[in-house]
Amino acid sequence: MTTTDFDRARLTSPPRIRSLRLGELTVSFVPDGAGRLKRGWLPAATAADWESHHDYLDEDGFLTGGFGALLVERGDRALLIDTGLGPASLPDDPDNPLMGSLSGGELLGNLRRLGREPGQIEAVAITHLHIDHLGWSWSAAPGAGAPPFAHAPHLVAAPEWERRDLAAHAGVTEDRLAAFASRVRTVDDGEEIFPGVRASFATGHTVGHTTYVITGGDQRLIAFGDALHSPVQVIHPEWSCAIDHDPAESAERRRRLIEELSRPGTIGYGGHFADVVFGRAERRADGRFTWVPVA
Repeated sequence: MTTTDFDRARLTSPPRIRSLRLGELTVSFVPDGAGRLKRGWLPAATAADWESHHDYLDEDGFLTGGFGALLVERGDRALLIDTGLGPASLPDDPDNPLMGSLSGGELLGNLRRLGREPGQIEAVAITHLHIDHLGWSWSAAPGAGAPPFAHAPHLVAAPEWERRDLAAHAGVTEDRLAAFASRVRTVDDGEEIFPGVRASFATGHTVGHTTYVITGGDQRLIAFGDALHSPVQVIHPEWSCAIDHDPAESAERRRRLIEELSRPGTIGYGGHFADVVFGRAERRADGRFTWVPVA
């Protein structure tokens, strides 16, 4: 597949269910909702830069982003990576320079469309403690007495959990943390958390931001969380997002990650990547890379 072989409207379209097979594993993106990011989200990008990359902006000049989770299945067993935004909806605030409208709440229905009930998820792995990755960890469905994954351990990088106080600026209040704190099990760098799935610390966006490397057959998939928020950052890894804890470290991690995503047999998963969540990095003639969807 080349960069001209897919409908570029997908770059500005809300995400939908997409699945890949990796040996004995099946991985599926489970949408929870979508939102729009303003150009201020990537403060290093200039007006001229956006003129050059207008394909990544919708008709109103926003970046389209998705929210959701990654379902990893092996036979009867199932792991979920992140839990989406949850049943929340926020209108655009003109005074907010970073985010436009956001909406979630679709994850449980989409999980069932993939043949899984929430009670069948044996564990939830968290990339980092931000509100759009934890929504269903504290939210209950209408008429339910507990969050849908209240039975499951929540796996969080040890340094991320140690500094969970830092999550408050991203909307994760103490009462929200308390809703699932008793289910948290901390994990170490390199630890296998599910057959074929290992945690890999990738600090920068947060102090304990974690990617998950999923290996099946002769392929591997890197679920990279918020190391990148938009496929335009594959071209410009130097563009750190406005809320990165350490922008310089984030940029360096991103450069290395993109090199990894260009290796044979390697696929990336970007949960915020509009409707191009699965892809790989392809080197361009100018030495930079571009995102090429694979599903």
